[in-house]
Amino acid sequence: MTQNKLIIMRLRTIVIILALSACSFSQPRPRHSAIEPGARALLAHISVDSLRGHLSFLASDTLEGRDTPSRGLDLAAEYIAAGFRRAGLEPAGDDGYFQTAIWPAARPNPSGAVIEFKQGDATIVVESVLARWSSDDEISFAGMPVIKFGYQEGEAVEALGAGALGGKALLTEAPDLDSLTGSERGPARRTWQNFLAKVRSARPACVLLIRRTAPEGLLHTRLLNPRAGRVVQPAPISPQVTLYDARVIRMYDSAKSGESLASVSLHIPPDVRFDARLRNVIGVVRGSDPRLKDTYVLVTAHYDHLGIRDSGTGDRIYNGANDDGSGTVSVVELASAFASLKPRPKRSIVFITFFGEEKGMLGSRYYGDHPVFPIQTTIADVNLEQVGRTDDDEGPQVGTATMTGLDYSEIGTIFQAAGQALGVKVLKHPRNSDAYFSRSDNQSLADEGVPAHTLCVAFSYPDYHGVGDEWDKIDYANMARVDKLVALGIYRIAQSSAAPRWNVSNPKAAKYVEAWKKHHPE
Repeated sequence: MTQNKLIIMRLRTIVIILALSACSFSQPRPRHSAIEPGARALLAHISVDSLRGHLSFLASDTLEGRDTPSRGLDLAAEYIAAGFRRAGLEPAGDDGYFQTAIWPAARPNPSGAVIEFKQGDATIVVESVLARWSSDDEISFAGMPVIKFGYQEGEAVEALGAGALGGKALLTEAPDLDSLTGSERGPARRTWQNFLAKVRSARPACVLLIRRTAPEGLLHTRLLNPRAGRVVQPAPISPQVTLYDARVIRMYDSAKSGESLASVSLHIPPDVRFDARLRNVIGVVRGSDPRLKDTYVLVTAHYDHLGIRDSGTGDRIYNGANDDGSGTVSVVELASAFASLKPRPKRSIVFITFFGEEKGMLGSRYYGDHPVFPIQTTIADVNLEQVGRTDDDEGPQVGTATMTGLDYSEIGTIFQAAGQALGVKVLKHPRNSDAYFSRSDNQSLADEGVPAHTLCVAFSYPDYHGVGDEWDKIDYANMARVDKLVALGIYRIAQSSAAPRWNVSNPKAAKYVEAWKKHHPE
C-alpha cells in the first residue's frame, strides 16, 4: 500500500468517526458527572423488571379494569399498599396506608322499569332498560312525542332554538368509542359533548340513548355529589335513559333526522342508593433535615381505569396499562427507591395513588379537601400519567417527556435540568402541554396553590381508552429511563432549601399564585 493511499484511508476513517459522533449528538447525551453522588444509588434502584412485574399484575384481567368503585380497584389498592409496606414507607392514611372516603353512589334498578313506544298501530315494549341518569327520584311520562337527532347533529339541534324540544323525548345514540382508533376517540368524544351541550339548551323532557349491542348487565355505578359546591358527575338537565332493543334500533335507523318517530310512555324507578368505600393509598419517606422534614413533596398517579365494557364480543376489559397503570407502578417503584436511600433527602416525600381520576379526579379532589399533610407546607406535586407507551399518534416518543404547564412554575426548569443530566428531553408540547394541565390530578393540587404538574410521554396512542391498552405494549426500558428523570427531579426539589415557585410573569399561572397566597399570608 502506498503512502498516499494510507493517508487517504486514514482521512476517510476520521471523517466516518466524526459523522458518527455528530449523529450521536442528535439525542441529548447523559452527563453522569452532573448527577449528585447521593442520587446515583437512587437511580440504580429503578428496575425494568420490577416495573414490568408490577404492571403485569395491575393491568391484568384479574383486576377487571379497576373501575371506581369495584372489586378490582380494591385489589389494586391492596397491592399498592403491600408495595409501600415492603419498601418500608410510613403509612399516612386513616387506616394504615388508606385514606378512606365514604362516597354516595347509585346504581340502576331494573325492577319495574318500562319503556313502551307506539308507532302507528305497532307497540314496542323495550327488551332491556339498562340505566337511568337523572336528578329525579323517578322518571315517568305518558304518550310523549319522540324526535330523532344523531350525535353529529348538534348544530341542527341548536338551530331549533332554546327550549324547542320541551315536552318531547330525544332519541339518539352515543359514539362507539371502542370501534375508533386512539386519534379518532378524542374528536368523537368532543363531538358528543358538544351535542349534549346543544341538547341541554333545547331542553327535551327526556333523552333516550340506544345501544346497538346486547348488554351483559347494567351500566356502571355512578357517583353522586358528596357535598354542595363541588361538581361531581352532575346529572343532566334532562333525564337520560339507556336502552337496548333491536326493533327500536331499526326504527331509529329508518327515520330522518328531526323526524317525529313515535310516542313513548315510560316509568323508570328510583336508583338504588348506597355508600361506596373509596381509598387513596398514601405512604411517606420522612426527610432527614430537622427543619425541612416537615415540608412535603408529592409524587402521585391515579390507579383507577374504566372497568369492563358492558356489552360486545371479544375482549371487554379496559386494562389501562398505560392509563394509568404506568404512572401507578412508577410511584411504587420510586417509593421503593427513595426509601432505600441513606441518608434520606432533606424534605419528606409523599407517595399517593388516587382513586377516581377517570370519574372526574375524585380522589385528588378528596385529598385537596382533606389533606393528610398541610397544604401550606406542601411545596410541590409531580403527577405521573401515561409514561409507559412511546407509540404516540404524532410519532415515537423515545427519550422524551412532556410536562403539562411546563412554564407555569419553576418545576419545569428543574426537570429540564434533570433531563439534560440523564439524556432525556423534557419538552413543552406546543398544543397539549397547556391544554392538558387541567385534565389530570395535578389540577386538584394546583387549585390549592401547590405548584403541581403532570409528566407524560404519549398524550394519545392507538389504544387510548380502549380495551387494547395492555401491559405487553409498554416500552419498559424507556419508562425506567423516564422514572429516573422523575427520581432525579424529585431528589433535587427535596434536597433544596428553596421551594419551587409559581411563575408570576405567566398569566396562565395567575389563579394558582392567588391560591398559593391564601395558604401563605404575609
